[in-house]
Amino acid sequence: MSVAASSVATILSRDLAAVADCDLVATAVSGVEGSFEELVRRYQRPIAGYVYRMVGNYESALDLTQEIFIKVYSSLDRYRAEFKFSTWIYKIAHNAAVDHLRRTATREQSLVRGTGDDQFDLPIESGRLSPEQESERRERRGEIETVVRALPANYRELIVLRHSQDLSYEEIVEVTGLPLGTVKNRLFRAREMMRQQFVEKGITGI
Repeated sequence: MSVAASSVATILSRDLAAVADCDLVATAVSGVEGSFEELVRRYQRPIAGYVYRMVGNYESALDLTQEIFIKVYSSLDRYRAEFKFSTWIYKIAHNAAVDHLRRTATREQSLVRGTGDDQFDLPIESGRLSPEQESERRERRGEIETVVRALPANYRELIVLRHSQDLSYEEIVEVTGLPLGTVKNRLFRAREMMRQQFVEKGITGI
């Protein structure tokens, strides 16, 4: 084991959560026990949520998530530390989800252009709420999820990456391989589609 890997292994023995992603990759490649498991712990839930919203099927999302982490594990030695690990793993997940959609042909992807800046935010977790507030939030989140699922796949992915997974525009460009202008245009168009759906459903305040 290299000196760098050895020093990180010392940290691992104390607190896995304190180790940076790139260091966990290095120690996982070097065979340090627990390193890859910690990466899975960090990313399994958000990757599974992203894939589910992409493919729209729970069982398929679970299978794809497992395949993604197998791919990640087998590709760790090709990861380059100058790139964010989160962006790298989302790119692998993106490719897996797109391949799945192409294989199953569940939705014909349309290309629509638009322009605009960030105007729409999906709700995020907050502090403790009253039972009534929690019930209202669940209902509102369900309404938003229904609208998101109705988007064309190429728009839905960008909404999920931007507002649910909190990726920057630059990270979305790296994940999807789309030009920055296309990412911004499609996000604007997706938000406009969602607003129209909210208006038709009589949903306000989002």
